[in-house]
Amino acid sequence: MEIFRAPKLVRHIKVDQSTTELDREWIVTNGLGGYASGTIAGINTRRFHGWLIAALPAPHGRMMMLNHIEETLRIDDRTYHLTADDLSRATQTDTVSPFLKSFRLEDGLPVFTYASDEFMLEKKLCMIHKQNTTYITYRLMKGNAAELDLRPGIDIRPHEASLRGPKHEDYRFCAVFNGFELTVANDLPPLLMAWVGDHTRFGLATREIAELRYRIEQSRGYDSTGNLWGPGCFSVRLSEGDSASLIASTEHWAHVNALNPEQAFAAEAERQRRLLRSAPMDARTGLAAELVLAADQFVITPVGRTADTVQANSIGDQVCTIIAGYHWFTDWGRDTMISLEGLTLSTGRHREAEYILRSFAKYIRNGLIPNMFPEGKTSGLYHTADASLWFFHAANRYIEETGDTETLELLLPKLLDILEHHQKGTDFGIGVDHADGLLRQGADGYQLTWMDAKVDDWVVTPRRGKAIEINALWYNALCVTAGWLGSVGDMGRAAELSERAARVYESFNERFWSSELGYCYDIVDQEGGGNDPSLRPNQVFSISLPHAVLDPDRWQPVLNVVREQLLTPYGLRSLAPGDPNYKVRYDGDLRVRDAAYHQGTVWAWLIGPYFDAWLRANPDDWDSGRIILANFEAEMSESGVGTISEVFDAEPPFTPRGCIAQAWSVAEVLRCTLKLRAGEQSRIRRKLHKESQAVR
Repeated sequence: MEIFRAPKLVRHIKVDQSTTELDREWIVTNGLGGYASGTIAGINTRRFHGWLIAALPAPHGRMMMLNHIEETLRIDDRTYHLTADDLSRATQTDTVSPFLKSFRLEDGLPVFTYASDEFMLEKKLCMIHKQNTTYITYRLMKGNAAELDLRPGIDIRPHEASLRGPKHEDYRFCAVFNGFELTVANDLPPLLMAWVGDHTRFGLATREIAELRYRIEQSRGYDSTGNLWGPGCFSVRLSEGDSASLIASTEHWAHVNALNPEQAFAAEAERQRRLLRSAPMDARTGLAAELVLAADQFVITPVGRTADTVQANSIGDQVCTIIAGYHWFTDWGRDTMISLEGLTLSTGRHREAEYILRSFAKYIRNGLIPNMFPEGKTSGLYHTADASLWFFHAANRYIEETGDTETLELLLPKLLDILEHHQKGTDFGIGVDHADGLLRQGADGYQLTWMDAKVDDWVVTPRRGKAIEINALWYNALCVTAGWLGSVGDMGRAAELSERAARVYESFNERFWSSELGYCYDIVDQEGGGNDPSLRPNQVFSISLPHAVLDPDRWQPVLNVVREQLLTPYGLRSLAPGDPNYKVRYDGDLRVRDAAYHQGTVWAWLIGPYFDAWLRANPDDWDSGRIILANFEAEMSESGVGTISEVFDAEPPFTPRGCIAQAWSVAEVLRCTLKLRAGEQSRIRRKLHKESQAVR
């Protein structure tokens, strides 16, 4: 059997000395929700930037452990500041080191190159999978007799907390046999640091850096100045070809010592090779392969849910979930179910998909799955009207892909329970209106659909009433469940659900379609009465889901107006231009941003349902499909390098905003990329077959 040899995936970023490199960010993750992240320029512009953000059990959650490393190279009497000589001044003025010459992602891992006429130094990093351990390796590629100095800056705190962390006098730093330990609180693990290589040494020289500015936090209206504390200087003498590695970890020393730096990078390379080997053939090269590695960053084993882990392990399962986005999101039920197909099924990770579905099935309460698990908590919040309905879609895609009847047998009673709770009525006003069979939702103070912005007591888009995508999902859930019941021989209940679905179909097309508008209402029977004529992308789901609830004669008119008013190079606008509530930019403080979050802001993940809907209405129009997806490869070099952002401004230049890496953005672009490749290959095969028939 031939061994799969994955070609090296390299994404080169042309580096200039402008502040552009402060806007390009990289991220490396560890399969637990922990990460390392920063800017290409090497200057921390967010509270989330650091070399080790550890994912710790509740009640801690993700903790910033190692923020900054000031790097200086000395050759003879010349000093080269690879980051900044005066950290406070450099961050205040947003300078970029003139010695940073190139940046690339190599199989998803960052590699920095610093150079002058005298030297070339390469820096790369990785994290150990399912460990809170970061390896940073420096190698002198050209030059001789160079002294490399590293001065850490530390502020141990929850990664989303105030920037004014512990008092510096609370830090306790000491040398141990294997390296160094820094402790700040008895209930936190110590930060372990090892400095590995020939001719390495450490000089104790504590320092404090005050009033450090994080410019993106400032622009977003958050706490934006903080302090760092440093224990001293790690130094090493390098000759050409020599390397040294700094290891930072919250694990036990036995774990840290289990892999030397070379082995750590080799282990991560082998893990990535296995990810690509497990992926479909079309996903093993090019953009799709990069997206497979990007997708891996979101599939995690959550730490701290001890009871769930023990229960799952006792029957041979694992607890598995999806981080909605980096840096600040946790695992969200809605995002998980929307992303499941792209992140797991499209990448050949069927076992993880099974674990995710089984894990969430355990959390069902009153017919709802959790909307989210807050940072550092072991229980979820349930304020969502659509996550449970997306659960049906995710389960359907999984079962169609795998034919896993055992998982269907386990899930089916729980899915039927969800349907019955919705039929009778459940929390937050979610329930069927028996007058027309449509699903309504809404409760004061809650934002229950995916358009869920809320500031204090202000729900920006409450959408209370009968929301269009909720009813498209409701119809789809009834249809797929009827099919499952039929497959197991329960014809009576299958017929009952089919009758419910037929009634929903009739009511939907009678109530939601507006001949006057030429498209669908976003909400019918809205709070306060009447129907909402706002032109939003939610109507696309009435075409894109496997069981389309909108009459086929209305597909093309809807898609035409969506293409003209909502489609952009990076997704769909959340509201059409010209609407009084339309906002061009998603920027500013929290209140200003949330006012724009679903009022025009472009969402990348919506490109997936639009892609599906367009091809359903226009079979074999793969040329349009290619155009729809054309801009995402270039975008992967702009904001979050190697991944796809959460949202974009509504007008050119469509500046990326929000999270630099969003699960459903990556998932949907990957899924559609593979669907496009399969469609184009099918078209080529049909053309060749037709030509061969003509020759005969």
